[in-house]
Amino acid sequence: MAFHAEGLVAIIVFYLAILAVGIWAAWKTKNTSSEGDRSEAIIVGGRDIGLLVGGFTMTATWVGGGYINGTAEAVYVPGYGLAWAQAPIGYSLSLVLGGLFFAKPMRSKGYVTMLDPFQQLYGKRMGGLLFIPALMGEMFWAAAIFSALGATISVIIDINVNISVIISALIATMYTLVGGLYSVAYTDVVQLFCIFLGLWISVPFAMSHPAVTDIGLTAVSKVHQEPWLGSINSVDIYTWLDNFLLLTLGGIPWQAYFQRVLSSSSATYAQVLSFLAAFGCLVMALPAVLIGAIGASTAWNETAYGVPDPVTKKEADMILPIVLQYLCPVYISFFGLGAVSAAVMSSADSSILSASSMFARNIYQLSFRQNASDREIVWVMRITVFLFGASATAMALLASSVYGLWYLSSDLVYIIIFPQLLCVLFIKGTNTYGAIAGYLFGLVLRITGGEPYLYLQPLIYYPGCYPDENNIYTQRFPFKTLAMLTSFFTNIIVSYLAKYLFESGTLPPKLDFLDAVVARYSREHMDKATLVKSDNIVLNELAPVNPRHSLTLSSTFTNKEAFNYVDSSPELSNTEDN
Repeated sequence: MAFHAEGLVAIIVFYLAILAVGIWAAWKTKNTSSEGDRSEAIIVGGRDIGLLVGGFTMTATWVGGGYINGTAEAVYVPGYGLAWAQAPIGYSLSLVLGGLFFAKPMRSKGYVTMLDPFQQLYGKRMGGLLFIPALMGEMFWAAAIFSALGATISVIIDINVNISVIISALIATMYTLVGGLYSVAYTDVVQLFCIFLGLWISVPFAMSHPAVTDIGLTAVSKVHQEPWLGSINSVDIYTWLDNFLLLTLGGIPWQAYFQRVLSSSSATYAQVLSFLAAFGCLVMALPAVLIGAIGASTAWNETAYGVPDPVTKKEADMILPIVLQYLCPVYISFFGLGAVSAAVMSSADSSILSASSMFARNIYQLSFRQNASDREIVWVMRITVFLFGASATAMALLASSVYGLWYLSSDLVYIIIFPQLLCVLFIKGTNTYGAIAGYLFGLVLRITGGEPYLYLQPLIYYPGCYPDENNIYTQRFPFKTLAMLTSFFTNIIVSYLAKYLFESGTLPPKLDFLDAVVARYSREHMDKATLVKSDNIVLNELAPVNPRHSLTLSSTFTNKEAFNYVDSSPELSNTEDN
């Protein structure tokens, strides 16, 4: 394949434009935020992200390289088709459910990161445990899409994969480093526009290529391969449902989502942003679906691609850049390449910032350095943005099964963090003992279910499991959802059992080594003044209560609602009076 200087120039211009917008947004942040709340401005954008920018950045977080490439691949692959392209509907429903049930309680309590409520209720140790799957999900996701970007660029302009990955990662890391959420949000506006424009410009040219059969015909009839609408066999129904629930429910507990929710000026705005992003995800999936359908409707032996077709060459995952390269004019394929590059960077920067935010606040500040200055937290965030960006880049270049690692880590987010989030927000009475038990049960059930992408054989063979071409057993039983439900109910049962045993006197108070039932006012339960501030919350969202005086930050007003669950106990009130 020839080296395309025009394509390289187009990519450089696009990257420079993105970098310029990111630096401008960083300058805007510096000039609009006070020195005392710089770290919060980086994490949640000063909580003044508007509807337009907020809707774009929340949509762009989901509409990444994996979303675009994966949707096109699912539609194209024979035997799967549109019926198995679950991401557009799954993630859109995820955003709707997040807006209906999770955005308001999270935003109204004034949290700064997704892990705040866990540390508030379960203590800093449990927050650290939950940070592990959250970090793995964000890092492996960033690595996977960097890897996809390198392969995409190399298909169209034939430059070294490693160079394209490193340059893309450097640019995304650079503007995230200097501007935080403001830079990520404003560059997302540009990137989402490029995705929409670039892919929609490419579709008519690809569809009008002489080698492409009418996609309306190939949707229901076998021409070059099986119809691209696809079908779901009866034996695969439970697998389809398991994957769909993973996308829908497992798409909620991500810091990248809650970072946008918590950056909204009010809880109502947070809900509206979620609904706007759900609509945006559906709209942005349409060109990817059409490109996948075009790939399934193409006689590849009549194109410069030749024979065999992409499926036979095991290049089905690259169908989107292949369509751009071989079915579109050169100048149009470069527009499409810019769209894919934009999609990748719009997700990668969000993941890197999310991981850095959780570490700086929930691990460094709240667990080790509660008296750290705002300037210190800002520098910790900058260092970790660079380290996490470098780590994701290294994994993209070196790990052979980065997608397998991401699949496993995203499963852990669904199986471990989602049920914990349900309990911490909606189930009263859960405690650290239940949270740890649920965490461990969910983790064990997921690992013992195996993972074909990592060549990990299962230890538990559920009904319907079968060996694949590599003799690795694949589960048809919805064991991921079973593990999630087990984690959820284990948390509740163990929490109430521990509460009963300690409060009834069956177990002595000294055995409450986690300070989760008897010693609710211990140091392990961090003062809630370190988690929420009332100046970031709309006043009509506060419930009137009689708060306990803070022992550590007496000058900081906190969200009164956060004290409800600890100040309602008459025994504790009597103890304090004495």
